[in-house]
Amino acid sequence: MSPIEDLALALLRDRLAVQVGSLIKPNQDFPFVLVRSSGAWGEWDGDPRFLDAGVLTIHTFCDGPNADEDAGLLAEAVRVVLRDSVNVVLPMRGHITKVVMTDRPRRVTDWATATGPVQYADLPVGVFRYETQYRVEIRKPSVKPFPLAP
Repeated sequence: MSPIEDLALALLRDRLAVQVGSLIKPNQDFPFVLVRSSGAWGEWDGDPRFLDAGVLTIHTFCDGPNADEDAGLLAEAVRVVLRDSVNVVLPMRGHITKVVMTDRPRRVTDWATATGPVQYADLPVGVFRYETQYRVEIRKPSVKPFPLAP
C-alpha cells in the first residue's frame, strides 16, 4: 500500500466507530469505509525527508432504512476526520500536511462507475455507496533508509 493510504487507514480507524479497510470482504458488514489510493495524480520530490502527495478515493457504504442519508453523513464524518487530522502525527505513519476535497461526496449506484478495482458487479440490495476524492500531502515518518546493493 502507499504511505498515504496507510496513514488514512490508521487515522480513520482510530477516529470512526465503523469498519474501515482497503478491501471488501466477501460477506462485508455495513456501515463500512473503503480507503483507496488512486494512481490518477501524485507528486514526490525524491527525498524521503520531505512531502509525498497523492489522491485518496473514499467510499462510504451503509445499509438499512436510512442508508442513503447515512452513507452521505458517513462521508461527511470522513471529511471532518481528515480535516481535523492535519498535523496529527502517527508514529511510523507520519502526518497529513494538507488535504483538499477535489470531488464532493456523491451517491454512486454500482461498482461499474467506481474509480478503482471492481469488487461488486452491483451493490447488494439496500446498500448505498458515496464516493469522495481528496488530494492529500503527507510528511512521512523519519525512518532509516532501506540499504541498497552496491
